[in-house]
Amino acid sequence: MTELITPEARRLDSEIIYRFPKLSRSFAADLIKLGKVSVNGEAEFRPGYRLKDDDQVNIDFDPTQLDSIPELELPVIYEDDNCVVINKPAGILVHSKGGFNPEATVATWLRSRLKGMEGERAGIVHRLDRATSGVMICAKNVETAKSLQKQFADRKVKKTYLALIKGKLANPEAVIDMPIERNPKAPATFRVGVNGKPSLTKYRTIESTQKYSLLEMKPETGRTHQLRVHLAKLGHPIIGDELYGGEEANRLYLHALTLEITIPMGQRRVFRARQPVDFRKKLNSRS
Repeated sequence: MTELITPEARRLDSEIIYRFPKLSRSFAADLIKLGKVSVNGEAEFRPGYRLKDDDQVNIDFDPTQLDSIPELELPVIYEDDNCVVINKPAGILVHSKGGFNPEATVATWLRSRLKGMEGERAGIVHRLDRATSGVMICAKNVETAKSLQKQFADRKVKKTYLALIKGKLANPEAVIDMPIERNPKAPATFRVGVNGKPSLTKYRTIESTQKYSLLEMKPETGRTHQLRVHLAKLGHPIIGDELYGGEEANRLYLHALTLEITIPMGQRRVFRARQPVDFRKKLNSRS
């Protein structure tokens, strides 16, 4: 498909969405990174490339060719008739957010296990950011979904994360008590602000090297991007968290290590997703 760019589009990924409104921005970015988009006859691999008025864009994409969502394999930590616990890899989306998105997600993987549940978020009772890895529990039926969701809402679930930061925090162990609000200047992000919701995070330093520190973090509240925002405010954003000023890296160095929750039949369980190998390598590296 070749034509002049539209006046409404300035970024290359925006041009793709303009032509194919059902596509998500992340899928548009994937098309670009795979070399499926050319500008003036040359492949362009930057989603944020700024188009000029006379640029001609060719998009090698036909949505009718996508008859099914790709298969996805996820590591299962625990499973019974009511729930399944996984170790979500970094880079995997939990569920789509509307619009056409043919990529595999945790929600699409879960569909074959569901009983009496439908919808793009069926079985999803909590979420991890795409870039975050680690333990995550999903429901397989309506009753279990309600039970698990209530525990999250009532703060009956205990979670532990690992985060890797540059340098060392002033206190090796402390409680961060800073309210978090949406950032009006960048609505996709959050910030510490006096009008925000109460947000508490406990942390302790597990290990430090000359350049990095590995933290154990326990959020007492469940605000969006809570750990990321709190560490950024302290001047030590998580490695790989470029959204909040973190050092560029191959991934976001945030991992959901443990999840303590009551599963059906009244069993209190602690599920654990072991520390990714990347963390140890990065901690011991000098760059």
